[in-house]
Amino acid sequence: MTTATYPNQSAPAFCDGVLHFAAAGQAFARHGRQAAIQDGQTGIREIDDAAVYQTQLTADALRYLTLQLCASKQSGHPGGFASSADAYASLVMLGHTNIVTEVGHHAPGFYSAMFLDGSLEDMGIRTVTDLQSRFRERDGLLGHLSGAIPGLLAPAGPLGQGQHFAMAGAYLNRDKLFPCTIGDGGLGEPYILSAMKHFHTAYPEVTNFLPVLVWNGYSQEHHSMVSLMDNAQMEAYWRAHDFERVILIDAKAFDDAGQEGAYVDSTRFSPEARQAFSRAVLEAMHEAAESAMGGTLTCVILKQLKGAGVHASGAKAHNLYPGDTADKPNIAAALERGALAPEAWALVRTNMQRAGGGPAGRTVVTEFERPLTDIGTLPTQEFAPGEQAVPATTMAQMVAALGQRDPDFVVTNADGNEASAMKAINDALKIRHPTEDPLYNQSPNGQVYEPLNEDACAGFAAGLALFGGRSLWLSYESFAINGWPIVQTVGQAMAELRHRTPAVVSMFTAGALEQGRNGWTHQRPEIENYIGGQMRNGNVYLLYPSDANMIQAAYGWAVEQSNKCISIIASKSALPVHTSMEQARQAIDEGATCLYESAQGRQGTIVFAVTGDMVFQPVFAAKDRLESEGYRVRIVAVANPRRLYRPDDVAWSHSSEPDDRFMSDADFEALFHGDALIGVSGGGTVALESVLLRSQTAARDLVGWQRGETTASPAEIMAFNGISPESLEQRAKTLMERVGPALESAA
Repeated sequence: MTTATYPNQSAPAFCDGVLHFAAAGQAFARHGRQAAIQDGQTGIREIDDAAVYQTQLTADALRYLTLQLCASKQSGHPGGFASSADAYASLVMLGHTNIVTEVGHHAPGFYSAMFLDGSLEDMGIRTVTDLQSRFRERDGLLGHLSGAIPGLLAPAGPLGQGQHFAMAGAYLNRDKLFPCTIGDGGLGEPYILSAMKHFHTAYPEVTNFLPVLVWNGYSQEHHSMVSLMDNAQMEAYWRAHDFERVILIDAKAFDDAGQEGAYVDSTRFSPEARQAFSRAVLEAMHEAAESAMGGTLTCVILKQLKGAGVHASGAKAHNLYPGDTADKPNIAAALERGALAPEAWALVRTNMQRAGGGPAGRTVVTEFERPLTDIGTLPTQEFAPGEQAVPATTMAQMVAALGQRDPDFVVTNADGNEASAMKAINDALKIRHPTEDPLYNQSPNGQVYEPLNEDACAGFAAGLALFGGRSLWLSYESFAINGWPIVQTVGQAMAELRHRTPAVVSMFTAGALEQGRNGWTHQRPEIENYIGGQMRNGNVYLLYPSDANMIQAAYGWAVEQSNKCISIIASKSALPVHTSMEQARQAIDEGATCLYESAQGRQGTIVFAVTGDMVFQPVFAAKDRLESEGYRVRIVAVANPRRLYRPDDVAWSHSSEPDDRFMSDADFEALFHGDALIGVSGGGTVALESVLLRSQTAARDLVGWQRGETTASPAEIMAFNGISPESLEQRAKTLMERVGPALESAA
């Protein structure tokens, strides 16, 4: 092959920035005269020599561009995608472009694909020079995949998440195929396959997602944990997880270059062997797509050495480091070896622009706002202040009604709705289960998805919301941490989307204060701090309804929101109602409300700012003790602390659906100003940060969760953590002693 360094005056304009070109050659003359995807078609019509050759060209173009792109910034990950390029190219040539991945390190390959099909022109990226300048830069192409990039359906960063997006896409769009590339480094996380097995058990009719295992033998810095499995073992591994059709293409079977080891590089084959390998991959993908769309759970396994066609092989191909420029000898040699002719670049672009009906940025399902079923106004039940009611149960009635009105709505739960006093959901919507049993509310057509894995629960619910459907993830507060990372990822993606999609909503119940006899295993409210720390992102909301009326207001508000990440914290115990429904809605909308204020008091005003519901019991008891000693007390429910920040504290302006609603200074002072301020939380205290930031009260204190212990009652576990009437009274009096001289002077 002869190569020329850039510039090449005959190259298409989009090639501006390509460093190396090759001569077209005889193969191009035979098989590249016209695009294999004809004008007006969405994919190739037959697998002939021209289609195979042009699929191979597409894979080569993706490899070349991926490597040069990473070298332009001396960073990024070319090796993993390089071994998957043949699979990706085959899917595109067959017209399947709704592709997701669980491998964030494949980002430069996916960006190269979006560049070649023209999707990135919506970002002003029209040439390779533009592509390189925007790679791994702010307001450009993030180092790991983001759903904000035109044509990319979902984010990818933490391993083991992509299959959730593929299954959500398949569930909501039964007429389209959703391939998902999976790295064998990520396959070391066993929940990838277990999640798909449970989904297939629950939804056996939804098979239009296609896992594509990129089995290249290596992970990020070493051999993958499945590198020693042989082909039969790998096939058996997938069959054990319900995959009826397992199609494996092993590059080793085509190798005529004498490469050692179980994993080989197809770009090192002779032209004839490469053609045979490329045909095998293309035919396998066609067969797999037909199988998956035809109702058979199918996967494809492509076994090829990591780094195929780029500058290094194995884990050494994974990442570029400072000094790894395009003129470094091994990188320059790889680029020269993989260079394409100008005519070939033009042909690849034509095929990719036609595949799937047009550039992915204008055709994949997440580029459109999905129409939602009209659910009207959800029913509520107003309780009178002073009544006892279970917050979780009242919300359950609303959830049940929503599901009955929207057949696509899914509730996910790993630990049981009945255990969280939300049995009404199961009664109305039924647990999706192949064994029909009315005693346990089980039905093959149920809308309650119950894998005993919080990652699977959170992943499916978050994926549904990102792809335009309504969902709800319910969890014990204690276990939510196992599923939260994907909700966090999707929440960030929602902030970047260019269209509206339903908020991803979660509700955590049976929290620490209710789980005394279960001990510390069920007392982990630190998750609230994890979520609370994200409220500054701009579209993350942590709601603390104080009673049964307010939880209905909270869920009603959450269902109406778009592009937000909303979590509700509540109890499953019967608790006093403090608010009217009107006051509850106002609290959720504005951020806080006053539940109680003393009529008088001669020794100054003590303000309790409280997040939670059950924790109000010791607060009100402390109020009684303090009033008896002459103090004036105000109790404020902090219901939506995101609203209580100052505008500059939150990156709201960077969200695609910006929310700039924050409580005014005057309203904040009216609620929280006093002589002493005590923040109280039955869980994490980060949610009270916004109150402490804005408060001008000099005498302040903060009381919250410390650690778990086995106790006989909620009162005992609260007291163990310093949240008792006596403790709160003493803290308040200590603060007031500090401000006493000032009060006497003012008097």
